[in-house]
Amino acid sequence: MIVSLIQAPLVWENPSENRLYFEQKIKAISQQTDLIVLPEMFTSGFTMNPKHVAETMKGETIAWLIELANEKNAAITGSLVIQEEEQFFNRMVFVFPNGKVDYYDKRHLFTLAGEEKVYQPGKEKKIIDYNNWKICLQVCYDLRFPVFARNSEDYDLLIYVANWPKVRTNAWDILLKARAVENLTYVIGVNRIGFDDNEHEYVGHSQVIDELGNYLLEPQLNEHVFLVDLDKEKMIETRKKLNFLNDRDDFLLLNEH
Repeated sequence: MIVSLIQAPLVWENPSENRLYFEQKIKAISQQTDLIVLPEMFTSGFTMNPKHVAETMKGETIAWLIELANEKNAAITGSLVIQEEEQFFNRMVFVFPNGKVDYYDKRHLFTLAGEEKVYQPGKEKKIIDYNNWKICLQVCYDLRFPVFARNSEDYDLLIYVANWPKVRTNAWDILLKARAVENLTYVIGVNRIGFDDNEHEYVGHSQVIDELGNYLLEPQLNEHVFLVDLDKEKMIETRKKLNFLNDRDDFLLLNEH
């Protein structure tokens, strides 16, 4: 499976400008790609003002993603602010080429920024079936909670989309590798770059890691679209030789916070 990672600056709380930017980047991908990964809150940056940017699942951004996914014959994933009645969610959508839309709501809300005060937490882990791949969707702060990411479903790919600040880049790199090795899976991390309106700096470090902790794409600093080819059969062979997942513990995840 060929995956495209888009590492980009984001225009603060400006969905139309961000859509225009990502549309240009997506349409410029010249070779075949199966999956396109955008950062967390790709229409707005990591805002605690959801009323300024929130959309519905029938809103402009979802319709735009459906059209682009169909045009590129590729799935597209990333998170944005979604409103349902009076509640807001940091929702990672997964748009299939045929127009189907699935999603995961960020479970671990970033208390350091007060995210839990304005957004509702997700309650369920999400595994997407796409092109014979089982893909686990997670968002930013979820990375710090390994029990939630534990590969109990034998998924093949774990994706984190993020607005992860420069000051904690070392943790981002370490934890992404840890999730790959402990779960014997491919891990993709897509982070933004640039500054937001809260003066937080982001340096990207988007990357792709295989099931043994080797980089297929080393942490990147620049604004760019990176293409990586993932080999599922290779990963399966590794799991057959190193059957560590057979010895994993069972956990019960409670929905209460």
